[in-house]
This record gives sequence, C-alpha cells and structure tokens, in this order.
Amino acid sequence: MSQATNALGDMPTQDFRKFGYQIIDQLADYFDEMENYPVLSQVEPNWLRNSLPTEPPQQGEDFGEVLKDVDRLIMPAVTHWNHPNFHGLFSTSTSSVGVFGEMFAAAFDMKAMLWRTAPASTELEDVVLDWLRQMMALPDHFEGIIYDTASVSTMHAIAAARETANLRVRDEGMSGRDDMPLMRVYTSEHVHSSIDKACITLGLGLTSLRKIECNERFEMIPEILADAIEEDIENGYLPICVIPTIGTTSTSSVDPVDAIADICEKYGIWLHVDTAYAGSTAILPEMQPLFKGWERADSIVVNPHKWLFTPFDLSVLYCKDLSILKEAFSLVAEYLKTSDEQTVKNGMDYGIQLGRKFRALKLWFVIRYFGVEGMQTRLREHCRLAKLFASWVEQSDDWELMAPLPFALVCFRSTRDGYSDEQLNALNERIMNDINTSGEAYLSHTKLNGKFTLRLSIGSIRVEERHIEKVWKLLNEQLKMAEVS
Repeated sequence: MSQATNALGDMPTQDFRKFGYQIIDQLADYFDEMENYPVLSQVEPNWLRNSLPTEPPQQGEDFGEVLKDVDRLIMPAVTHWNHPNFHGLFSTSTSSVGVFGEMFAAAFDMKAMLWRTAPASTELEDVVLDWLRQMMALPDHFEGIIYDTASVSTMHAIAAARETANLRVRDEGMSGRDDMPLMRVYTSEHVHSSIDKACITLGLGLTSLRKIECNERFEMIPEILADAIEEDIENGYLPICVIPTIGTTSTSSVDPVDAIADICEKYGIWLHVDTAYAGSTAILPEMQPLFKGWERADSIVVNPHKWLFTPFDLSVLYCKDLSILKEAFSLVAEYLKTSDEQTVKNGMDYGIQLGRKFRALKLWFVIRYFGVEGMQTRLREHCRLAKLFASWVEQSDDWELMAPLPFALVCFRSTRDGYSDEQLNALNERIMNDINTSGEAYLSHTKLNGKFTLRLSIGSIRVEERHIEKVWKLLNEQLKMAEVS
C-alpha cells in the first residue's frame, strides 16, 4: 500500500529519489530502444480506455505499480514522434536535455503571469529569445513572447493586426455593429489550417480569409495578392493582415516575403510571417537568402519545438512593436496589481493566458548544451539526408518529385506509365497506408493539384542515413507488392 494513504503531504523524499532514478533509467532505455518500437501505435481505438478501470482508486497505490502500467498500458498506445523513422507531418526533435528542462519547470510550477510571481521565467524568457533572435539574424527591434503553439501565436498576431485597424474592437466588440467593415486576412492556398481557425476564433469568420493563388512552385503570387487587395478596397473591405509562409505545411515552399512586404507597406497592412517549421534553419547562414524580407515583418512565428530539439510545446512570436499586443490584451484585475508594474514586464499582458508555463528553461538548456554550432551541424545533416533521399527519387523511373526541396521535407509519389491520376492516387495512398500500418515508418500526404503526394519529413535528432535507406527500401518493396496484387 502506498504511503500516500497513511500520511499527509507529498511522496516521501526517499521514495521520490528511488522512483526518480527508476524513471530516468526507463527514459534512457526508451531513447536507446526507441527504434525497436512500431512508429505508429498498433492498438485499436478504445483499447486503452477499455483496459483501464472505470472508477478512480479509493486508496493510493504503490507508485511502482503505476510505473509498471506505463510499460503495460501506456507504451502500446504511444505513437513515437521521436522515432528516427517518424517522417509524417513535421518531424519533432525532442532532446534529453530538453526533457530535463521540462522536469525542472514542472517542479518549480511557476505561473509566469507577473514578474513578481515568476522572476526567473520572465527574465530568462527575454534573454533566451534574444539569443534565438541573434542566432536567426533578426534585427534587434524584434522582441519575443512565448506561447504554446503556432496556432496561438498566429491568432495573437492577427489580433494585433486588428488592433492597429483602430476599429475599437477591444472596447466595443464586433457583434451588433453596423459601422464595421469586412476585414480581410490574406494567405496563400497552402496556408496552415490554424489561420482559418484563428479567423473563426477572433470573430472575423472564414469570409474574411482570402486565399491567394500560387505558382507552379506552390508560392504565393504577389501580383495576384496586390490585385485582390485593390479589389477589396474598392468593395469597401478593410485589409488588415497578410500572412506569407516560409516553409508551408504541404510542401515547405517559400512565399516571396520581400515582394509581399512591398505590398503591405504600400497599403499599410500588418505583415505576419509564418515560419513555424522552417524558421529554425535561419540559424544557418547559407539558408538566410530564403528568409529575405522577413526582417520587414510586423510579426514572425517560429516553433523551436518543431526543429530545435526542444520538447513540445514552445512557440515564439516576435513582434516589431510588442506594445501593440499589450494594447490589445492587457487587463489588470485588482488582485494582479503590483507596485512594480511600470518597471517590469508581465507576461500576462501580451495574450489571452493569465498563467504561463516556464517554457524558456528547456530552450535555455538546449541552446547551452548543443551550442549554436552543434545545432547548426544537426540541421545541416537533416537537410543533407533530405537531399539524398530526393536524389534517389530523381534517379528512379518509378518515383517523381512533386515540389521543390528548400528544407528537409520531400514531396514525391510513385508514377507508372499508362496510369491515370486516379489510379496513381490510389496506388500512392495504398503504399503509404501499408507502410504506416506496418509500424516500420510513418509517412504523411498532401494533395498537390489534385495529385496524392507523399511527404517525408526529416528532423529527428536521432535520425541517421540508415533510417532513410530503410524508408526507401520499404517504399520500393510496397510498390512491387502493390503491382503484384
């Protein structure tokens, strides 16, 4: 029986030490043995639910039994995002030192709403985000704030754009007003779905979101954007925000930010650059040309939890003028007022959250442990592996590339003479599903011009060339099996 049933207070210190050592051993074994697990969980829906009691325990249990159930019940239902053959969506890259940062943050349990309630979190956040800004070669007028995900970062950016429109939305709202023009937000056809959701959440509605046609490289066409803005102004609409992407979700394409910035400056529109995935590569000098124009943005989002070895979740919003966010969101209730509020930065003033996690600690650990050079080396290797895989696709008569490769996402598909697009779509979907079901690797897909396209993302801190070779072998084996059947 657990001592939790016999005494007040927390777990006894000696038990905490014992189980803490055991957990570290379990996690170390997990990292070492991860690639022996199926990438995607092999359980059926409701397997875990049906394996658990329907009622909570009335008496505390021995924590050793709880840890056994992590292996027995939780592990089979885990999809292993850190697996070196997790290539679907965008690969994540949690590092061991990042996990240590999470452990300390959980133990401290600070709520970084006020400087007073979390001085370490508040000040370290400013320092580490300035480090990251320098690493990415952004101008020093950019100041950052940490949120959980890019979905939330971008929603705050659009809210800041709406604030600059001077429509008194903060005080008067939007409903019931007949003096409110339709506000427009512009993105490319390949924008992340979180922007659609942000427009819904902010009350702008999907009607306010206008998606701009892309070229053959899946990049937003500036001339069409300019025409759309002119048309909307003539119709009495109010353009408030343009969101180009550096590293789109489907193809990792790069919108022409510099040309789009010219348009935004001409019409006085907020420019928000979404580089949640690819922004990490801005720490590579050779990648800087892909980011031309982002220094002209009003706001930028980048996610260290995607490709900078930092555990989920940690998204950074950089703003040219962070005070606009404060104007949009600051609300200081009486119980939150402090005598130092004019001289300190209170994180609660810059978004919808009051309590905020100590997220900066894990990024600080990561940057200090790997150093800029260590991080650069790993990102370069991921890009090299992606180009290597793409070269195999290009050299094969059975496969074709479907999009450019600026970063470490390869878009490709199997192609067969005499097959219609419908038949090729079915073939590629079957290949992907068979590989994913096997547990040997995980790929995702998109549709480009109606064509079912496979996506292979490389970004795990544990990925090696042999893992890429494994996927290539699996693809060709599945292609042969599909042809036979």
